[in-house]
Amino acid sequence: MALGSLLSKLAGGGAAPTIEHDDFCRVVADKSCAIVDVREPHEYGAGHVPGAKNMPLSSFDPTKLPKGDVVLICQAGGRSAKALAQAQGAGRKDLRHYAPGTGGWRASGGAVE
Repeated sequence: MALGSLLSKLAGGGAAPTIEHDDFCRVVADKSCAIVDVREPHEYGAGHVPGAKNMPLSSFDPTKLPKGDVVLICQAGGRSAKALAQAQGAGRKDLRHYAPGTGGWRASGGAVE
């Protein structure tokens, strides 16, 4: 299921801008949208969700996000929530963040590269 479909499904209920674990697993598996890791390069280099691109929060520019649907991730959800707020402030509406972060992804058995 594409993130756009997930966003449509969630939009009606005023849901928080997060993506649930099962939906995130589908996004990772089918590469249906961009995944942006906002951790610092040394953290990203130590292991990241397959296919994720690095855009550290310390130099985050929402205008440089990929076009289309994007999921933001960090270590535990705090930085991705901040990046999400910045991007929403810049007018982006096609974003979610994965609140459990890379730590939660790993704890749930998710692979890293």
